[in-house]
Amino acid sequence: MEPDVSIETSSMIRVAVLPIGEVPPPILRDYVSMLARHRKIDLSTISSFYTEHQKSPFAHQPWDSGSLRFKFMLGGSPPSPWEDFQSNRKILAVIGICHCPSSPDLDAVVEQFSAACKSYSSALVQRCFAFFPSDSQLEDGSKRGGNLILFPPSDRQTQEFHLHTMMQDIAASLLMEFEKWVLQAESAGTILKTPLDSQASLSSEEVIKAKKRRLGRAQKTIGDYCLLAGSPVDANAHYSTALELARLTGDYFWYAGALEGSVCALLIDRMGQKDTVLEEEVKYRYNSVILHYRKSFIQDNAQRVSPLSFELEATLKLARFLCRRELAKEVVEFLTTAADGAKSLIDASDRLILYVEIARLFGTLGYQRKAAFFSRLVAQLYLQQENRLAAISAMQVLAMTTKAYRVQSRASISKHSLPNEIGSSHADGGKMHHHSVVSLFESQWSTLQMVVLREILLSAVRAGDPLAAWSAAARLLRSYYPLITPPGQNGLASALANSADRLPSGTRCADPALPFIRLHSFPLHPSQMDIVKRNPAREDWWAGSAPSGPFIYTPFTKGEPNDSSKQELIWVVGEPVQVLVELANPCGFDLLVDSIYLSAHSGNFDAFPISVNLPTNSSKVITLSGIPTSVGPVTIPGCTVHCFGVITEHLFRDVDNLLLGAAQGLVLSDPFRCCGSAKLRNVSVPNISVVPPLPLLVSHVVGGDGAVILYEGEIRDVWISLANAGTVPVEQAHISLSGKNQDSVISVAHEALKSALPLKPGAEVTIPVTLKAWQLGLVDLDTNTSKSGSGSMGRQSKDGSSPMLLIHYTGPMANPGESTTNGSVVPPGRRLVVPLHVCVLQGLSFVKARLLSMEIPAHVGEDLPRPVSVENSSTEKVNGSASKTDRLVKIDPYRGSWGLRFLELELSNPTDVVFEISVSVQLENSNSKDSLSVDCNAAELGYPKTRIDRDYSARVLIPLEHFKLPILDGSFLVKDSQADGVTSGRSSSFSEKNIKAELNASIKNLISRIKVRWQSGRNSSGELNTKDAIQAALQTSIMDILLPDPLTFGFRLAKNGSESPKESNIQVHTPGSKGSVLAHDMTPMEVLVRNNTKEMIRMSLSITCRDVAGENCVEGNKATVLWAGVLNGITVEVPPLQEIKHYFSLYFLVPGEYTLVAAAVIADTNEILRARAKTDSPDEPIFCRGPPFHVRVLGTA
Repeated sequence: MEPDVSIETSSMIRVAVLPIGEVPPPILRDYVSMLARHRKIDLSTISSFYTEHQKSPFAHQPWDSGSLRFKFMLGGSPPSPWEDFQSNRKILAVIGICHCPSSPDLDAVVEQFSAACKSYSSALVQRCFAFFPSDSQLEDGSKRGGNLILFPPSDRQTQEFHLHTMMQDIAASLLMEFEKWVLQAESAGTILKTPLDSQASLSSEEVIKAKKRRLGRAQKTIGDYCLLAGSPVDANAHYSTALELARLTGDYFWYAGALEGSVCALLIDRMGQKDTVLEEEVKYRYNSVILHYRKSFIQDNAQRVSPLSFELEATLKLARFLCRRELAKEVVEFLTTAADGAKSLIDASDRLILYVEIARLFGTLGYQRKAAFFSRLVAQLYLQQENRLAAISAMQVLAMTTKAYRVQSRASISKHSLPNEIGSSHADGGKMHHHSVVSLFESQWSTLQMVVLREILLSAVRAGDPLAAWSAAARLLRSYYPLITPPGQNGLASALANSADRLPSGTRCADPALPFIRLHSFPLHPSQMDIVKRNPAREDWWAGSAPSGPFIYTPFTKGEPNDSSKQELIWVVGEPVQVLVELANPCGFDLLVDSIYLSAHSGNFDAFPISVNLPTNSSKVITLSGIPTSVGPVTIPGCTVHCFGVITEHLFRDVDNLLLGAAQGLVLSDPFRCCGSAKLRNVSVPNISVVPPLPLLVSHVVGGDGAVILYEGEIRDVWISLANAGTVPVEQAHISLSGKNQDSVISVAHEALKSALPLKPGAEVTIPVTLKAWQLGLVDLDTNTSKSGSGSMGRQSKDGSSPMLLIHYTGPMANPGESTTNGSVVPPGRRLVVPLHVCVLQGLSFVKARLLSMEIPAHVGEDLPRPVSVENSSTEKVNGSASKTDRLVKIDPYRGSWGLRFLELELSNPTDVVFEISVSVQLENSNSKDSLSVDCNAAELGYPKTRIDRDYSARVLIPLEHFKLPILDGSFLVKDSQADGVTSGRSSSFSEKNIKAELNASIKNLISRIKVRWQSGRNSSGELNTKDAIQAALQTSIMDILLPDPLTFGFRLAKNGSESPKESNIQVHTPGSKGSVLAHDMTPMEVLVRNNTKEMIRMSLSITCRDVAGENCVEGNKATVLWAGVLNGITVEVPPLQEIKHYFSLYFLVPGEYTLVAAAVIADTNEILRARAKTDSPDEPIFCRGPPFHVRVLGTA
């Protein structure tokens, strides 16, 4: 059998192409490629070389449309025993190729060519083409003539034209030789035999049959030469005669050959045109050919020679003719029949050729798996031969099957598709479609795939190709480790190592081996390296943009839309970056990875290699790092690994596909799960872009970065050091606060940072920050209690409870050497997060607080006292020389008595240190009027310190100045009436809601002026928050404090029974004024009653005088005081916001201390009075009693 046969093969003239002399292989291939372009020579082009010596036997030669076909056999071929049967098997011409620069001696060339031609006795034409001869060779060759053809040096086009002319000459010479042979065969006849012919002597009848048989075979051979000469009509006529004679003589073998020739003549005559009728005719005739080849089988010759190869060859020719998808069923039947017949072939080379042709035809149909199956049979036949060339052939054939078995090497994939695949994987955001997973992994083929790879490995080892052997072992170990026993895995590892020993250092292979590598994560930038987009149009350039963190989505972008379908990652030129990858070794041997580093295709990234040792069945997460070197996008599709002596590239998407296939049951196993690794979500490689160098601020706390331990309310300065670790200066910087308990940051030295700008690389600046520890909540206190019970210090530093400094800073608008007007993107800025780690310990704790008041009766005096203004001023004037008592003990203008108020705080010390409490009151600014603000420069009044030992409690009394509360005077009533309207008497103006609102202003003023500070040891000091305590103490008596009594009573001595016209206010004496009441003397007095409401009050006034024992000394039998005037049952009316006076006189019989008390019963009550008296009954009278006034009566001398 012969390879690459078709029906048209019978019309091809075989030409042996032989290299003569030393011809370098590349040059020989070039000459042969030039020659191969002239496989077909038209008859119309050879007329100038053709000479008709006698009448041509080819009567129907198509000179206008016919052609001669050539089949060039490089290196020639040995003579075939079937040359008489099929004339196209003969070598009918010999062409020698000589490269003159390598063969200077033309005599030697001619001799070598003559010697080579002796092996081809059937050759009718010999020519030796000598290319690029020298001048001397040209001169010598022109003298020689003969078969040596010199091709002078010239360009390629001229060479090809010259060669085409020489091929026309050869075609004409062959045509004339064919005519001679046919004429001789027709006149003299010839004896034609095949190996099938019997050598036994013939009987007389058989002699007659043999003569007819010889005549029929001659007609068949003449028909073959007619086909070779390009005359299908003449060939068909001779084949018809041969068919008739072969049928009569029973020469089935030659009958089949003649019928084959007639089919070829039919196709040549049709000039390659195909239609259904022609196809049916060809099928019909070839079925007859196959049948007659089968009939020619002789059992006696079965062991020696068999026509089976011709039968199978005819089957292949028909299958090749019909080979297209529409007729696939018929073609498959023919190929299956041919494959079944391969078992009966005697010659192994015939079987090899048959399998090759079947595989090719299945491949043409698109049946890749069937083609791969027969290709493997071819490889097995090659492997049965113990030589290197056969092993190389087997390896090459098996390499062609790898695509069908899904085990092909990456190197076999076209290089132009690789960037597209990489790009598409980035565009898809790491998504993998189902069909591509199926195409990559098919677990049901695992055993067959292993066999194929094992055969490739074996053939590569025999062929001495270490790289192919390494690739096959790597694919086998990587894809099918679950099906390979540990000894087998060790054997493959040894094969990898042995192959690597035969390879030069630094060899790269497209197929990765171990380990399996998947992308684990991109570590977040630390808080000191956050990148923020920069808006140069705004002064606060960071506003509206979130830190990159390193991704576009960070916890700081809460609520912001993210239109990007894929994450974006920003790297900075010159700053090291890290990527976490996970390695897995699921095999039964320790794996040493000599080096592994990130693979960057963009060329602007320098990766740092590291070595890793992976024990048996283990996985490990490692950190790979590198430095971006220039601005632009960075592509990192995987890692480059140096393992088993060879450098390979491991793509992340390959492992992602593998894991997806494992999840869908398409692959054997998940290597990471086999090694005990946790299930990891699929991490896609983000879009990475590199920006120009940026400044980099690094912060640390002076004295240590640990938490600052503070007691509640403690104030301390913390020094933050900022250093520029970048390569460009910091030109802009802004400090802001974030996080919880921002109020605990009292001050930040903004100017210290701004004064240091621009902060050059390597420079450092220190910023003081003043902190005040916040109050612990109830949850913190409960936790503190439980921890203290177990012996802990009770520190409270919950995550996220400490405030943070946010420093937004930027470098220059453009890098040095770059213009800012070229439209380049402004470099981003950065955000430094400096957490102020504060550990708050529980300090002094409040147990309870309450407001205490003391009432000191006033004295009735003679002199007019200094009045206390209550109408216009809301802040009391304080004389700098006044005593403490004058500042703290004030007249209550509504009761006429002295009042002293204390805020009592009960404090507990649960800590193990001693606290000293000091109270200071900031005095009011004497120049501020109608204002509740406090001047920061006002003087402070201090009080003695209080010491609280550990695990003890103490009460601290804070004396309070008499603060001014809103009063129920005209302005208050007018304001409320305007707010509430003049209609229906709504009582909401006196509701508790309005009362609280009015009280808050006074409370805030009071709290702002009282400071309760503590100190513990030398350096620990702080301030207590008394706001809540004072509010809680005051809230219990809002009504009593805010609203004055409806009536105010006062006593004074009357001068000559008349009233001073300027005395319209309540007048009393200070404790320092001296009285002038004498015993045994009639003393005129007056009682003043003021109406503090807007309504007229009708009342019954009574005056009582009591001695030191509290007994009534005016009435009864033991009265010691006589009086003149009316003291009881005085019915009076007091106008709104006015006062009335009632005069009377007292005569004291006994010197001593007396007390005057005025009281009144209000009969007609209104809404205001009921609200103040806290009663709802309109019929119940309201009793008002004034404060006691002391009278000191002196005896007479």
